[in-house]
Amino acid sequence: MGEPRVLPELEPMRDEVTGWRRDFHAHPEVAFQENRTADRVAALLESFGIEVHRGLAGTGVVGTLRAGTGSRAIALRADMDALPMQEEADLPWRSEQPGCMHACGHDGHMAMLLAAARVLSTRLRFDGVVHFIFQPAEENEGGGRVMVEQGLFDRFPVEAVFGMHAIPGLATGDFAVHLGPVMASADYFWVRVVGRGTHAAYAYRGADPIPAAAAIVLGLQTIVARSVDPLSSAVVSVTQIHGGTTLNVLPEVVELSGTVRALSPEVRDLLERRIGEVATGIAAAHGVRAEVRNERRYPPTINHAEQVEQSARAAAAVVGPDRVRRDLPASMGAEDFGVMLQARPGAYVWLGAGEDRAMVHSPRYDFPDEIAPIGASYWVTLVEQLLSAAR
Repeated sequence: MGEPRVLPELEPMRDEVTGWRRDFHAHPEVAFQENRTADRVAALLESFGIEVHRGLAGTGVVGTLRAGTGSRAIALRADMDALPMQEEADLPWRSEQPGCMHACGHDGHMAMLLAAARVLSTRLRFDGVVHFIFQPAEENEGGGRVMVEQGLFDRFPVEAVFGMHAIPGLATGDFAVHLGPVMASADYFWVRVVGRGTHAAYAYRGADPIPAAAAIVLGLQTIVARSVDPLSSAVVSVTQIHGGTTLNVLPEVVELSGTVRALSPEVRDLLERRIGEVATGIAAAHGVRAEVRNERRYPPTINHAEQVEQSARAAAAVVGPDRVRRDLPASMGAEDFGVMLQARPGAYVWLGAGEDRAMVHSPRYDFPDEIAPIGASYWVTLVEQLLSAAR
């Protein structure tokens, strides 16, 4: 396999791009609080001569670059927020914010898109409009949805939108491009099992919610095995159980909650329905009551066929076709870029962060700076291929 064809303009920028990335890493900010980050992104875009718009979803930043006379427009998106977790890696650029770190590579995503914006602003080898979307609150809080609801694609009309994520477990600098589902939906459920508390020595005088809750946990595990087509992917995980206050009292209430993942809207609907049926049915059999609440957070991230081929072509131009993987399974992790793909056609690709690197959301994860020029070259190549003046 050959070496990536990094654009010549990016070679002298390596140290500077690394500096941007490490600055973001040292100063992480969680969802909807990315104020310093947004200021830094906006200042860099303005220094490249790019038109800057702020305010969508509070801290969101959109840069707009025009070249030629064409009206066709596309959008490229990077996420900005960090995670509320303590960094454990001993790095010179480690987080200076206690209990907050860039454990998912968003620092690198921003650096790659900024580098691409700078190169595109100097080369101007395209005919049309590029919008650079820097999105807040990808981690669990739905900043992409908020941007869309607040008129992202009304203010910045595009024919397609593209995203990229660095992924450990994939060889450094390789790309993975999926046709159809890339990432799962992410939804949550809460079950409140309500019984009748009593002295633990006289259990027959109450209605104990604890065995009912235990049976519900086991019952929920049968949903994927017995209600979902075995050729479909789904996850139902109970992640919390809370109940009781002392050793000799049966509680009135036990609460449990968890997450649900699916790769298709149909399976997503099925899981939500079956969780309610299983919980209420088991509770009734135990003589107690189950109150079920569901919350839909992120839809599945589902790529569109035309944009998948466009992305694969651009990736192949940078790293060669033998380093563009088309055979990887989708992930049961989630991404709110799926909201943008519901609003506009587009594609979301993975960029390999190394097979032996700590996984994202690990307290020891750090974005590999050596792949930033590869990702930036991909962005520039994608724009110039799609908005070619000769097209």
